[in-house]
Amino acid sequence: MKKIDLIEIVADKAHLTRKASKESIETFLSEVEKALSKGEKVVISGFGTFKSVLVKDKAVINPQTKQKQVVKSHRVARFTPGRSLKKSVK
Repeated sequence: MKKIDLIEIVADKAHLTRKASKESIETFLSEVEKALSKGEKVVISGFGTFKSVLVKDKAVINPQTKQKQVVKSHRVARFTPGRSLKKSVK
């Protein structure tokens, strides 16, 4: 499913215009993004948890040049599915 598909489904089921549906979904996604960039956890009950995790420095080897390099520590987004989501996917 693509973002545009989600927008159309929400518009149909919530009886909204496509413009209003698009705006609400984009607002939701941008707020989740802002919270994660601040290091906050986003918990959606029954669906799952989005959180920002710090990945430590890591030594890697470039396969093309065979040189060792260090990937600096950085933050990445992680998603942990909730119980009901896990159940429905099974």
